[in-house]
Amino acid sequence: MTKDAQTGRIVFQREVPVRHEVDVFVAGGGPAGAAAAAAASRQGVSVFLAEGHSCFGGMGTAALVPAFMQFGDGVNFLASGFGEEILTRLRSVGGTGPGDKIENSNDDIIGIKVEILKRVYDELVTEAGVEFTFCTQLIAVETDGNRVATAICAAKSGIFAVKAKIYIDCTGDGDLAFLAGAPFEKGDKQGNLMPGTLCSVWANIDFEAWKKSDLSRQNARLEDAFKDNVFTHHDRHLPGMWPVSENIGGGNIGHTFGTDGTDEKSLTKGLVWGRKSMLEYERYYKEYLEGFEKMELVATGSLLGLRETRRIMGDYVLCLDDFKSRAVFEDEIGRYSYPVDIHPAGTDQADYDKFKDEWDNLRLAPGENYGIPYRCLVPQKLNNVLVAGRCISADRFMQSSVRVMPGCYITGQAAGAAAALAVEKATDTRNLDVAELQNRLLKMGAYLPNVP
Repeated sequence: MTKDAQTGRIVFQREVPVRHEVDVFVAGGGPAGAAAAAAASRQGVSVFLAEGHSCFGGMGTAALVPAFMQFGDGVNFLASGFGEEILTRLRSVGGTGPGDKIENSNDDIIGIKVEILKRVYDELVTEAGVEFTFCTQLIAVETDGNRVATAICAAKSGIFAVKAKIYIDCTGDGDLAFLAGAPFEKGDKQGNLMPGTLCSVWANIDFEAWKKSDLSRQNARLEDAFKDNVFTHHDRHLPGMWPVSENIGGGNIGHTFGTDGTDEKSLTKGLVWGRKSMLEYERYYKEYLEGFEKMELVATGSLLGLRETRRIMGDYVLCLDDFKSRAVFEDEIGRYSYPVDIHPAGTDQADYDKFKDEWDNLRLAPGENYGIPYRCLVPQKLNNVLVAGRCISADRFMQSSVRVMPGCYITGQAAGAAAALAVEKATDTRNLDVAELQNRLLKMGAYLPNVP
């Protein structure tokens, strides 16, 4: 090891074992990664998945995001296939919240019992025959021209390499594609990012009393609390507390403004503030609303809930016009319908008003949805890499719609199916037969009404 006195840098070299040689490597085991790994493995290719945290599910488990956004458009079940498997099994073991309407859930928000969801992921991914390890971080990639040759991971046993034919980036932050040199965008034109949220679990809530009260909107008395100096930040956007069970609530409350999920210093600051801010929200709920007088904090997420970081630029960039036109694509691999949901980056009234206008007006009617083309999963400049989840190729408007868990199931399933097809046909991700991919997705149960 040598150090350059002028730059303060060192040269760090190691020989590391190639621990896995597989057809498909999946980086990240969130909703997209779990779907991708299962979809690929079920088609008979070998898969290794590396997850940096201690469980599958990412935001919906480790980060304690308390609810699934809509799986469908009020008429059609859009996150079908792997997403429907997750929801069906979760319901069968009592893993959804008390308000879950099983007979008509296409456009419902569905509460999550986190520990049960963790086990459901474990079961489905294991049953699919996927090899995986938790507590395993992707730290580097080696490239050969426009192909990734090797992924470098770090775990408790040391640093090791993974060689694969196809690599799928399901890190949420686009880490693998970024390390391989794919172009990306992040935030708005000024670099502002949607704030994160440190989600939480609370006990001893009387939801029935709250629903019957005159203060049944959780932001009903925010302005009073601002005047009373309850909050450090006058954050008018309060997503709220969802019933997880009869008296337990999942809190999607508060924002960590200015947090960049690709910077560990920023993440650290966000986590510290998020934990501290729980005291302010506890006071607000107890003193200003009804039904929360005896509430008690049980836990905060071990991951910070992040909404956006990098968007990897692909062969097509899904854009707001596609949302407005309910776009149909020849190469679409799914359709989705969640509204545009860009959380305000600051606390100015104008920021909140802009969010509210978009939230109220950039939404689709029952039965309406937009297509997601395969090209959004194919990063520019790379021939054996796919991306899935919240980092697919999209503008900020569309990223804010497709980023939620059911959207991640759709793109993850498609990426896994595409990777297996590319391996089977000995081709790259850009030249595979999309019609055959669509037919395979249909057999998996994917919602593709425009495929002949």
